[in-house]
Amino acid sequence: MERSPARGAIDPEWQEECRGRFPTRRHRYRHPDMGVPHFLHPFARPAATDFTTIVRGEGAAVWDSDGKRYVDALASLWFCGVGHGRGEIADAVAAQLRTLATFHSFDRFTTPAADELAARLVELAPMEDARVFLTSSGSEAVDSAMKLARVAFAIGGEPERTIVVGRRHAYHGVTYGGLSAQGLPLNKEGFGPLVGDAVQVDHESLDEIGALFAAQGERIAMVIAEPVIGAGGVIPPVPGYLERLRALCDEHGALLCLDEVICGFGRLGAWWGADRYDVRPDLVTFAKGVTSGYQPLGGVLVGAALRSRLEADEAFVLRHGHTYSGHAAGCVAALRVLDILRDEALALRAAHIGDVLGDGLRSMVDDDVLAGCRGDHAIWAALLDDGVDAVRVRDELMARGVIARALGASTVAFCPPLVIDDDDLARCVDGLRESVIAARRC
Repeated sequence: MERSPARGAIDPEWQEECRGRFPTRRHRYRHPDMGVPHFLHPFARPAATDFTTIVRGEGAAVWDSDGKRYVDALASLWFCGVGHGRGEIADAVAAQLRTLATFHSFDRFTTPAADELAARLVELAPMEDARVFLTSSGSEAVDSAMKLARVAFAIGGEPERTIVVGRRHAYHGVTYGGLSAQGLPLNKEGFGPLVGDAVQVDHESLDEIGALFAAQGERIAMVIAEPVIGAGGVIPPVPGYLERLRALCDEHGALLCLDEVICGFGRLGAWWGADRYDVRPDLVTFAKGVTSGYQPLGGVLVGAALRSRLEADEAFVLRHGHTYSGHAAGCVAALRVLDILRDEALALRAAHIGDVLGDGLRSMVDDDVLAGCRGDHAIWAALLDDGVDAVRVRDELMARGVIARALGASTVAFCPPLVIDDDDLARCVDGLRESVIAARRC
């Protein structure tokens, strides 16, 4: 294109030329059976054609495009702690968008929202003298934590410390760093070479990690652990396990990172799983509940042991970050969510949710409806007998107006919004009992 119109002028010939180069209506692809959508869904079969369209939410419930109400028994995807339809969050985000959607935070720039959120999170942090690195997701947060740990050791004179230790059954996101550290093999299939020096050890026994530290302790940069393993099956820690990880890291000079993407912000009855289990981490990764899903946002709490290395050389430049690190509208959403969690004391509600769900699941175990159950506070899993398919149970639950999540072949997870009332908790329990019995008949 050789010419453009003068500022403020409209040149019809130039406008027509633009239309030819940039058509507003493109060919609309349709699968021959007209069933495959344009949206390629995550964690789904690409050939799938049957989807439930969720159009509205309020509190602990959502409605589909046919008007059917569902109890959101997994807080969407573990994230909607304060519930759907909170107008105060929407209003705060809208006000920020009208003022300044965001501005990048690279180099010398910042925004009031990013600074205020970082200060609030430092006040809540389960370690002293923290700083906050902001991302847009939990996957970005985990990869950032891995990179921060490695670069801190590299500039601190220990470049050999590159090993990141994860645990079997743990989930740490889908970008290559967290994918490499996690312990869910199916998630790794077909994606080619992963990040090196990422290993997994047993999620309950300390023998393997003890042996690994004994053999390679001088090369271990970081151990990463979910306080309660979430997507890997809702597995609370064996008593003393997290404390022993802390002791091993202290003994060998490594860093302990707690992945709080699911566990943080009231889910376990405290601000952090670290508080619930009284363990002091060096890093904390977070996302999900920090904004309750109203905007994408995540981050890393960086404790004193790591930040002292990053800050030692005033000439050092941290060459890591994302376009939306510290996104202003996302930070404002997080600030309002933190207000709600505090003002409504929703972390205290987690214990009651756990009592109701836990008692209901245990009663099904006693009645031989379930093979077992496990959980802590407001996150639980129902364990199914052999031959009872978790996806089938999930579908039966949806037919009864409850959305839970099938994990693998034999586990169904519950992680409802912290605002859920007792009637909807009863619907979860009663619906699960009916659904497992119905699935057994199939």
